[in-house]
Amino acid sequence: MKKSLVIASMLALGTASPFAHAYKAGDFVVRAGAARVAPEMGGSDVSSSATGKIAGSNATVSDDTQLGLTFGYMLTDHVGVELLAATPFKHSVSVKGLPAGLNGKLATIEQLPPTVTLQYFPLDSSSKWQPYVGAGINYTTFFNEDLTDGRKAQGFSHLDREDSWGLALQAGIDYMLTDRVVLNAAVWRIGIDSHATARHPVLGKVKVSVEIDPWVYMVGIGYKF
Repeated sequence: MKKSLVIASMLALGTASPFAHAYKAGDFVVRAGAARVAPEMGGSDVSSSATGKIAGSNATVSDDTQLGLTFGYMLTDHVGVELLAATPFKHSVSVKGLPAGLNGKLATIEQLPPTVTLQYFPLDSSSKWQPYVGAGINYTTFFNEDLTDGRKAQGFSHLDREDSWGLALQAGIDYMLTDRVVLNAAVWRIGIDSHATARHPVLGKVKVSVEIDPWVYMVGIGYKF
């Protein structure tokens, strides 16, 4: 009798309080974790107002890892919108193919890449695994541009870098640890075309044009409100 009563109570509890594994319209989801920006260099070149495009020249941008944050809102049970934010990423910009003595690290820069994506979650809410894909737009703003001491000694000055607008694609997956807490892994491919300019007493105005197009990887934990 007691055993039957315990089983009946467990069944009643399970029926009254089902575990909600996934999302529904109106949910807010905040995720935080380690985010790494890994530039995948496309075309790049260096040009000068004194000599024109410098044949054989190119530029590279280093990777960096910072705290990544995403803020999501479910428009429907399967469609959401998300903002990617982060603490500022810091990169080293290097050049090669310039006249002797001018190659190597040129400067450090910082950037923020806020990105808005519209996401689709294909699986039913009964699944603990919630993969998703997204597409949207990125705005990357650059700041704290700083030439290296060696470049300043060579006469470089007035470094400036233009901000960038570009398209973004995203794929990710959440694993529902509870009805509130999730594990997350996500990746973005972002289109960033950037132009930096500096002054030099011999080369004149030096322009560095770079297609950065980074991969952004993030692993973290989230909470659903």
